[in-house]
Amino acid sequence: MRLAFMGTPEFSVPVLRALAGAGHDVACVYSQPPRPAGRGKKPRPSPVQVAAEAMGIELRTPVSLRDPDAQAEFAALALDAAVVVAYGLILPRAVLDAPRLGCWNVHASLLPRWRGAAPIQRAVMAGDAETGVDVMRMEAGLDTGPVLAEARTPIGPQDTAGDLHDRLSAMGAALMVEALPRIAAGEPGTPQPEAGVEYAAKIDKAEARIDWTRPAEALDRLARGLAPFPGAWTELDGERIKILLTRPEPRPAGTGTAAPGTVLDDALLVACGAGTALRITRMQRAGRAAQDAGAALRGRPVPAGARLG
Repeated sequence: MRLAFMGTPEFSVPVLRALAGAGHDVACVYSQPPRPAGRGKKPRPSPVQVAAEAMGIELRTPVSLRDPDAQAEFAALALDAAVVVAYGLILPRAVLDAPRLGCWNVHASLLPRWRGAAPIQRAVMAGDAETGVDVMRMEAGLDTGPVLAEARTPIGPQDTAGDLHDRLSAMGAALMVEALPRIAAGEPGTPQPEAGVEYAAKIDKAEARIDWTRPAEALDRLARGLAPFPGAWTELDGERIKILLTRPEPRPAGTGTAAPGTVLDDALLVACGAGTALRITRMQRAGRAAQDAGAALRGRPVPAGARLG
């Protein structure tokens, strides 16, 4: 098939490589323009741009696809279909309708659950037992189109958003390659049910600060859902510390009245709300690399009775 690929972050790259590896003609790659990054704020190309240039595929990085000239250039590609994976730009109707067989999206949730920008993080934070990837024909609405193919995976008790990101990216690449012959055959997909829709809002920075009055189970899901980025965080003696991995545990005898945020032993068991406790097992101090808690404590002990907040 003659395809365009539209994507931006690292999540998208395995799908691009899988399409080319399966022998499809990827006529053009669209990605968001380079963004200022790092201390020097120099423009940094997206992971998809880097991959496309290494593969020798024509690259386009429009700021918007609302411009009639950009839409005409897209239509002139004479595509069978477009594959869209976390592109990050709105596709106007003229773009959606240009490929002969439409635009198809690899979406990292089991639709209709978690439509929107942050489906992987929201699934972990909500305590979902499983997640997956869908191949969906794109419509004008937000992730509302019919679903052609789906693959599922459980969310384990220690899975982070980062773990699922990598797993779902690989699953999405395989699923999209499997779906393309069905797209070529004209299969329309199955309309999404009306029930069960959730909106996976973009992560707000204010969500990342840990409120120790919440139960340990909720905070465990928060830490895993925000790991490795942006990272749930707390403060110790004025220093911001990212909490990347945790484990709910019973409170030791005699600590039932300890205030939330109080460290209950010398190995970072922290009192939480509703009489619960949370063991911090992986963390990151300011300006340091992420470490298992045991290694971090050898460098700077945190004694029982210290307060996190």
